[in-house]
Amino acid sequence: MESIITHGIAIPRLGFGTFRMPGDDAQPVIESAIALGYRHIDTAAMYENEAAVGAAIAASGVNRNELFVTTKVWHDQLAPAALRRAFDASLSKLRLDHVDLYMIHWPSKDLDIKATLEALMSLQEQGLTRAIGVCNFNMPMMRRTVEEIGAPIASVQLEYHPFLSQDRMLSYLRGKGIPLTAYAPLAQGRAASDATLAGLGRKHGCSAAQMAIAWLLDQEGVIVIPKAARPESQKSNLDALGIQLDDEDRATIAALPKDQRFVRPPFAPDWDAAA
Repeated sequence: MESIITHGIAIPRLGFGTFRMPGDDAQPVIESAIALGYRHIDTAAMYENEAAVGAAIAASGVNRNELFVTTKVWHDQLAPAALRRAFDASLSKLRLDHVDLYMIHWPSKDLDIKATLEALMSLQEQGLTRAIGVCNFNMPMMRRTVEEIGAPIASVQLEYHPFLSQDRMLSYLRGKGIPLTAYAPLAQGRAASDATLAGLGRKHGCSAAQMAIAWLLDQEGVIVIPKAARPESQKSNLDALGIQLDDEDRATIAALPKDQRFVRPPFAPDWDAAA
């Protein structure tokens, strides 16, 4: 499994997402993923499955230092004291003494970016998280985070798939040496039934979903965290690591509409805000 080195830590480029896998039912699913070879597990307090992730890790028999575990704080817990309480609760549920990456899940409307990032950096300084990151920040927020505050952001997690451009953000992040972690890489299932991706899949002897993942992995500085409940789908996503795109494939996918954003909660920031 190829990794990306960021701020001295190695993040496996293909991880396992656990969104919409709440409760104890997630444990066997995550155990299956680890058994198949996933070493990067992405969870969040809001997913309500951190306890299942922790139980799966404990049952897996895999050494802790071989696993990369990400969790996130919800947007109503971003004041420093609340963030620390949220972190301690997450760590307890995960049954770990540290996480590898702790992230702001979504910015809040009244976010004090500096105070919240300083709270994250404090956790890192104490060795409770090896790295910190942010999710769903727009360009002005990223510039403030990186250029004004100087937070050591190890990754930025954003919706990214063949139907949504992240060119502007990717260009900025590459210039700063920060990888982008693509969530909803299959466009919440839409990629699997896309005729263009299916056509390319026939050329490569793979599925449309595998083509979407391969397209993301083909790009410099991109990490991908698809979710899959069935072992067959988990293995299929892993197998996308072996697909090599050519220039014709890239051009075909580049021609797909790139303005389709499917994750649009009411508290999302202004994605079009000027940098």
